[in-house]
Amino acid sequence: MPFVIQPHTRIQEWVALEKGYFAAEGLEYELEESFAAKFKNPTIHGTGVPAEIRAGAFEYMASAQRSCDISSACHWAVNMAAATDHGRMWGHAYSVTPSGVWVPPESPIRTPEDLAGQDVAVGFHSGSHFSALQALEAFLPLDQIRLSFVGLPFDRVQLLLDRRVTSANVFGTASYILEQQGFRKVVDTTFMIGFLVKPTARDEDVRKYFNALRRAQIDVDVDPERYKHYLVDEVPEPFKHMLDTRRCGIGERIVFEPYTRDMYEQTHRWMLERKLFEGSEPVRADYETAVV
Repeated sequence: MPFVIQPHTRIQEWVALEKGYFAAEGLEYELEESFAAKFKNPTIHGTGVPAEIRAGAFEYMASAQRSCDISSACHWAVNMAAATDHGRMWGHAYSVTPSGVWVPPESPIRTPEDLAGQDVAVGFHSGSHFSALQALEAFLPLDQIRLSFVGLPFDRVQLLLDRRVTSANVFGTASYILEQQGFRKVVDTTFMIGFLVKPTARDEDVRKYFNALRRAQIDVDVDPERYKHYLVDEVPEPFKHMLDTRRCGIGERIVFEPYTRDMYEQTHRWMLERKLFEGSEPVRADYETAVV
């Protein structure tokens, strides 16, 4: 059976594919469409207040929809998915993505403190949810942080372009599009992304996958301009013309360092303290069981 890979609107898988690194590792593989590159909010093309979407990265990883052997999401969601027996978290690498809370150029919001009591559009139980909360806690008390759950990254891009939300937390390639359209970053929310391995996936195949990605990451670091065109391939059609890859970074960067016990337990404790997952209080952060 092929090892099924779901990319994460990043370029490393495509570089590994181009350079033959998966094949060189002896990995039989298939690539799925990125979950993060889709639209999920059914009211995205409407008017007025967008519908609330109370499902995100964690719910996707915990559902039967996830057929891939390896997928990525913010390390908070992967941490909780692994802790609740929906897969294992890979403990030998993580990635980091640029991210920020963005407002239109004409917005009166200039500082993080100006967001007190203002809705910040995020994706439920996803990186934008947790990273917005983590970043804004440095400026505002929790009772003044208001989050609205409106869908996936490109849902939030469209809602900002249409001026249907006041601000939104957007990461990766989607954030480069907003920047190039003149939107302003009020606060940086750069965050870590983890990898969730399907329970039936073979560790040998996962190691081959990461060996290929390590080689691809080196290529990207040495000559980013050669590969940034892959960012456009991960962008939905309505936005492709808005991205000039000569003006942006590489997006998500994979870090081949351990996701340690301290990182796992601190992250898990942070989520429980803020009661971010209903009914999760009994869940123990068992590092040995949850992390490969």
